[in-house]
Amino acid sequence: MARVKLDLPATFAFRTSMQVRVGDINYGRHLGNDALLGLLHEARVRWLAAHGQSELDCWGAGLIMVDSVIVYRAEAFLGETLLFDLATADVHGKGCDLVYRVSAAGDGRDIAHAKTGILFFDYATRRVRAMPEEFRSALCAAAGA
Repeated sequence: MARVKLDLPATFAFRTSMQVRVGDINYGRHLGNDALLGLLHEARVRWLAAHGQSELDCWGAGLIMVDSVIVYRAEAFLGETLLFDLATADVHGKGCDLVYRVSAAGDGRDIAHAKTGILFFDYATRRVRAMPEEFRSALCAAAGA
């Protein structure tokens, strides 16, 4: 089976850092795959908060994650500080991809590349809706997407 390939953008619009916690470690004594998805979620929430938005109210719309891809590049260990760089990509009328580069703050090791597909969602009607223009102009334009 072919390995998943994920192209990263040349620039990222947002960066945050997080430390690998004991609950993030698996039996192999490194960052667990399930924990990394949770850390990507935290990075996404911080990115939205930096713009005064949330996943339930992003310029009047909710967000729902529709897919995810993670390509692991190296191990990360307990206590390490990881850098999460985030950008938008593949912007369309109802959503976009959020692309992440995860690296080790200490030595710059490339830990993982990831993407999460998001759609805008009306939680009251349980339906996908159009992307708010404010999201496109504020967050996609900043990333050059």
